[in-house]
Amino acid sequence: MAVRKELSPGIVVLSAVVGGISLATGALLTVTSLFGYAAGPWVSPEALSPGLVGAAMAGVAPALFTIGRARLWEDVRSLVLPLVIVLAGLFAVSLLNGGSLQAAEGGPLFLALFSLGWVAVLGLLALGALGCLVAQYRRPAGGTGAAPRHPVAPLPGWSKPPLAVVGSGWLGIGAGLLAFPGFWGGLLPWTVNRADAQGLGVWALALGVGVLGALAEDDLTRIRPALRAVPLIALAIALVLAVHHRSVDWTSGPGASLLALVTGLFTTGASGHWLLSRADRRSAHVAEVAPAGSAPATPAGSKSEAAPDASLAVGPSPGDDDV
Repeated sequence: MAVRKELSPGIVVLSAVVGGISLATGALLTVTSLFGYAAGPWVSPEALSPGLVGAAMAGVAPALFTIGRARLWEDVRSLVLPLVIVLAGLFAVSLLNGGSLQAAEGGPLFLALFSLGWVAVLGLLALGALGCLVAQYRRPAGGTGAAPRHPVAPLPGWSKPPLAVVGSGWLGIGAGLLAFPGFWGGLLPWTVNRADAQGLGVWALALGVGVLGALAEDDLTRIRPALRAVPLIALAIALVLAVHHRSVDWTSGPGASLLALVTGLFTTGASGHWLLSRADRRSAHVAEVAPAGSAPATPAGSKSEAAPDASLAVGPSPGDDDV
C-alpha cells in the first residue's frame, strides 16, 4: 500500500473559490430557467439546457466547501478530478463555440457582459485548477496523517454493478455529446444546439468520471465529499426537468434513459450516504466499547497486531459485503 499524500492548500483554496462562483452562477442560470428564460453564456434554443448546467453548478457547490475538512488528497480526489474536467471542459466548449456566445450574437447587454465574464473567469479557474493538480501530484508522499492504510469502509459487493452501469452511462453520453454533438445532440429528447450539447456533455462526462472514480476508490470514507454532491446535483436536475417537462419527449428511448440515469444518480448518492452513516455509527460504537490503548498486549510476531488508529480497527475486510 503506497503512502498517501497530504492535501495541498491550493486545492482547498481552489475548491472554496469555485464553490462560491458555482453557487452564484448556478443559482442565476437555474432560477432564470425556471421562469422560462435562457440566460446562459451562449444562445440556446430553449431554457432547459442552461438550466441543467446551472443546476449542476449549484448542486456541486456545497460539497466543494467541505473539501477543506480533509487532510489527504485521496479523500477528495473523487470530487476534485471531475471538478477539473468541468472547468477545463466548459472553457474549451466556450472557446470552440465562441460564435454562439451572447456577446457575439448581440444579445442583451447584461447577457453579453455575462458571457464575456464567463469565458474570462473560466479561463482563470481552469488554468488555476490544472496548476493546483500538477502541484498536488508533485507533492511528496508521506507527512502527518499520510500513513498507508487499508480501506476503512469498502463498498459492498452488491453496489458495484449498479455503480458501474450508472458511471458508464454518464461517461458514454458525455463523451458522445462532446465528440459528436451534431449526432448525439439530435438524440436528446429536447432541442439543443452545438454549444448546449457540448456543455451538457462536459457535465455528463464529469459525473461519469466521479461515479467510476468512487468505484475505483472502494472506500466510502474516501468519497465522502463526492457523496455530498451527487444527490444534490440529481435533485437540482430533477427540479429543472420537472418544470420543463413539456419540453422533454418522455415517451422516447432517450427520455426514458435520461430518467433512469438521473434516478440512478440520486440512488447512488442516497445509498452511499446510508452506508457511510452506518459505517460511522459502527466505528463510534466500537470506539466506545474498546477505547484506544485498552487492548491487551499481543506477543511479537502474532498475526493479531494493534491497528495504528481506531478507524483501522473497525473497518471490515475488503470484499466484505456488509458495510
